[in-house]
Amino acid sequence: NQVRRSSVCMFWKTPFERALKVNCQTGGFNEYLKKQTARTLHTGSSMMVAKLLSVEELFAKRSLQGYLKKMEIDYRECLKAVDGTEERCSEDELRAKRTRVSLLAPLIHSIRELETKQRELAETETLLEDEDPALRELAEIERENCLKDIQDLSKKILELLIPEEEADLSDLVLEVTAGVGGQEAMLFTAEVFDMYQGYAQHHGWSFDTLEYMKSDLGGLRHASASISGPLCYKKFKFEGGVHRVQRVPKTEKQGRMHTSTMTVAVLPQPTEISFTINSKDLRIETKRASGAGGQHVNTTDSAVRIVHLPTGVVAECQQERSQLKNREKAMKALRAKLYSMKLEEETSKRYNQRKIQIGTKGRSEKIRTYNFAQDRITDHRIGMTVHDIKNFLMGEDLLDEMNSSVCELSNQEALMELLEENGQDNL
Repeated sequence: NQVRRSSVCMFWKTPFERALKVNCQTGGFNEYLKKQTARTLHTGSSMMVAKLLSVEELFAKRSLQGYLKKMEIDYRECLKAVDGTEERCSEDELRAKRTRVSLLAPLIHSIRELETKQRELAETETLLEDEDPALRELAEIERENCLKDIQDLSKKILELLIPEEEADLSDLVLEVTAGVGGQEAMLFTAEVFDMYQGYAQHHGWSFDTLEYMKSDLGGLRHASASISGPLCYKKFKFEGGVHRVQRVPKTEKQGRMHTSTMTVAVLPQPTEISFTINSKDLRIETKRASGAGGQHVNTTDSAVRIVHLPTGVVAECQQERSQLKNREKAMKALRAKLYSMKLEEETSKRYNQRKIQIGTKGRSEKIRTYNFAQDRITDHRIGMTVHDIKNFLMGEDLLDEMNSSVCELSNQEALMELLEENGQDNL
């Protein structure tokens, strides 16, 4: 049959080619992908369809195949040097080749796993035409498992190709600020801050509030929090920007729809080793905390304000009764702000050259709209819409779903940049 002929033809090709051709030659893989993506979301425009490519579409690109072949050749050559099967290198060259082998090993291993799964799939599909119904049923189950493994391995290979960003492993400082819309904007800001607290809890990260400035009606003028946990910045970094809400406020007597905004800033929190601040550059002030919070608010100078003199950057904290604890938290916020400025300066050229501006975290960029009347949330960067605002604001699976899609497009963009930088044409 056609599947068998395709499989036989594949076996004389190079290992990389055989592994890469799986997505194009296996019709069942297309069907499987369609089943996996049939969820409670849809694209709001053709923008996402045009830009966000599927795993199989990425693997079909000659530029990706060429780059993987280049990596495989590089791995073999470095391995020969490490094993001593070619001309001796200097100690420095040998050390560099050992490092290269260890870096490439997971990628090569995944490619070979993918190749093995493709062979298993080809063998399984021949059993689907067997006369025994029980055998065909077992073959169908095995086929589904193979397709699932092939998809997972393909994704893993793409993830291994995308260069890690130093800040991805950082903790973060989250800042939310009410924008246009008065009290309604402040009420929405409070809801978004709660959403992110739920998101942190959903992933098992710690969430420590640094600032919390309430409005008269229970909303939130401004707040910040320190979030710590595995890959928290990597998950949070695309939330930065302007969030817009469209709904009828509780205070609106005539039932008119209002549009309000709030901004989110996500700042990577550096370690002491990666980023240092000279104490001579700081002006530390203490004052009495303001707002509700008990007698200590009015009687002790517990609030701390730190000014970084060279840049004018300010950080404050008044959440704790202890001046020392407030100072520690304010210092953490200040370090995050200064580190973020440093990162933006270092990466501005790269972001300016990107075809799709994702991940710049610019406050002027409207990234998402929450429309209560239509019960929908739309991310404008990828044209994706999800429904059920109530569940979305809980900060659990729906937010994770949308966030993962934005991250996926950004990863795709980084991969395309990598291929361009390495001279791979025909993107």
